[in-house]
Amino acid sequence: MILMKDIVREGHPMLRKVAEEVTFPLSTEEKQLAHDLLEYLKNSQNDEVCLQYGLRPGIGLAAPQVAVSKRIFALHIDEEEGKEPLSLIAINPKIISHSVEKTYLSSGEGCLSVDRDVDGYVPRYARITIKAFDEDGNEYKKRLKGLPAIAFQHELDHLNGIMFFDHIDPKAPYKEIPNSTPYDRN
Repeated sequence: MILMKDIVREGHPMLRKVAEEVTFPLSTEEKQLAHDLLEYLKNSQNDEVCLQYGLRPGIGLAAPQVAVSKRIFALHIDEEEGKEPLSLIAINPKIISHSVEKTYLSSGEGCLSVDRDVDGYVPRYARITIKAFDEDGNEYKKRLKGLPAIAFQHELDHLNGIMFFDHIDPKAPYKEIPNSTPYDRN
């Protein structure tokens, strides 16, 4: 089980490295890693388990965040009002198309590898079409928008050695993002 002590923090060199492509079939360790990433997210959204193990809630977790240079991440977004829950493992994920329109979390983004609040808007594509593989090597495509699209882009950045705050304008963190609609989680 992944715990907070297993998640590397800002400044760790793994977070700035481009993760390696994964080959199929997955090794037993790679399958376990994918499972563990998703399990952490599910556990972190359960108040009782969070309290018991001192977990910080998260909706996405990438292999580099647990010091493994593999192109694997998991997303778990429990039911938002009126929206389908999303739970997936993405191996060798890619964005194959995206909207011109942008979006950003009006409250700003956070990260399990960053122990501080970072002010500012992080521009993301409002809608994306993605391609990835599941742990059995089956390719899948999905169209994502809103929070799932934002979270997917955040985790994909981790696989490319990019942190969310790299996208924030340091001189004007809350400047308006052209051609965008803010996304409000509430």
